[in-house]
Amino acid sequence: VQLVESGGGLVQPGGSLRLSCAASGFPFSRYAMSWYRQAPGKERELVATITSAGGSTNYADSVKGRFTMSRENAKNMVYLQMTSLKREDTAVYYCAVRTGRDYWGQGTQVTVSS
Repeated sequence: VQLVESGGGLVQPGGSLRLSCAASGFPFSRYAMSWYRQAPGKERELVATITSAGGSTNYADSVKGRFTMSRENAKNMVYLQMTSLKREDTAVYYCAVRTGRDYWGQGTQVTVSS
């Protein structure tokens, strides 16, 4: 299993970013996918989850209404569209899948700062 995140960077408060995760090594369309994040000095937290077919998503209360998770099963890709970013969204963002065990990508840094 390989998960490779991209799209992070530095953005001003109120700005937007789109994270991508390229997945390989497992039957992608059969599994729910998740985004997590970990801020400095804090535990890793679940941000969003999407079902295998993409028909349902769930979000942490802290990002609900601002973040949108989606997937393209034909491309083995998942995305996290982040809008109205706040300083407290600063973290390393990870793509994850559970296929009997948990797999994580290397993460992509998102920094929200003026």
